[in-house]
Amino acid sequence: MDSWKKAAVLASISAAAILFMKKRYSAGVLATGVGLAVLASEYPEKFETVRRSLPEYFDRGMQVMEMAAAAGKRITDAAGRGAVEAWEEIGG
Repeated sequence: MDSWKKAAVLASISAAAILFMKKRYSAGVLATGVGLAVLASEYPEKFETVRRSLPEYFDRGMQVMEMAAAAGKRITDAAGRGAVEAWEEIGG
């Protein structure tokens, strides 16, 4: 990779980090996109592999989120039942 490309990637990632810390999310995403575009132009075969495997990653992520939501619902239901039972024991 040419030195100017390395500098462009480093500068865009650094700018993105600073922008995210300043809560300028849209500008941070744009700066990250610039860095990724430079990397994609240098290593197109690697990015093609990543692009092909993205649906699998999203499916796995959705499964994890569904399991977490189900667990949270169970915990909330158990906590709610416990509070109602305790209230009834007190005589409320």
